[in-house]
Amino acid sequence: MSRTINFYILSDAVGETAMQLAHAVAAQFPRLTPRYLRYPFIKSHAQLHEVLDKAKGDDGIVINTLATSDFAEDAVAYSEQIGLLNYDVFSPIVRGISKHFDEEPSGISGGVHDLNEQYFNKIDAIEFAVTYDDGKDPSGFLKADLVLLGVSRTSKTPLSLYLANRNIKVANLPIVPKSTIPDEIYQVDPQKVVGLTTDPQILMEFRRQRMLAYGLSPDTTYSAREQVMQELDYANQLYAKLGCTVINTAHRSIEETATLIMEHLGMDVFDNNK
Repeated sequence: MSRTINFYILSDAVGETAMQLAHAVAAQFPRLTPRYLRYPFIKSHAQLHEVLDKAKGDDGIVINTLATSDFAEDAVAYSEQIGLLNYDVFSPIVRGISKHFDEEPSGISGGVHDLNEQYFNKIDAIEFAVTYDDGKDPSGFLKADLVLLGVSRTSKTPLSLYLANRNIKVANLPIVPKSTIPDEIYQVDPQKVVGLTTDPQILMEFRRQRMLAYGLSPDTTYSAREQVMQELDYANQLYAKLGCTVINTAHRSIEETATLIMEHLGMDVFDNNK
């Protein structure tokens, strides 16, 4: 029977860094089932103690990125007092840099310092991804930071939404043989276009599973090898014509593909709210 490991994610900002770290740690223990409980925007010592008490009662593991020094110190001291595992992954780095450069840290949390601009940029990017998903409005291709192209089941929409959470405005277009490619696609800077492809066998299996999920027969033209090969060949010809970057999503997670795309765009992969 699988055991559960309860990660308590605490931050006086969004807590994204602590959440990513918890996921990375959980991957090292495949026999444990991770459960993530996120507590962003800690604003008071009473609130902090309440969450730490919950974690103790839940036999939890705390990962915190508290930038406000008195919160960070209180979290460590209170956790020691109640016998709770609490990993402060922010303060030791700040203290080390402060000592090395003889500079005092601001003590301002990422949420207080950057929340308004970053938050609203992220909301705008998510709304953009939804509005211009699946080529619903070709005008979006000219407004986008990134245009994703790909045949069905190459992760266009999940990637669009994942990248939107990195404040990237993404429009995507499904590629279907004999369909009309909007003129706007040819007007986009090829550096802002990424063509997604995959391995035929993997695409066939994805499509078969999709049919099964709909309660339909998996053996359809949609999942047939001849159809899959035709679509992939057509897409690759279009990518060559556009001169865009091509990424094979086979055997890659959404996060891995997104990292490749962000690197291609010259973006800092690790630039995020803590």
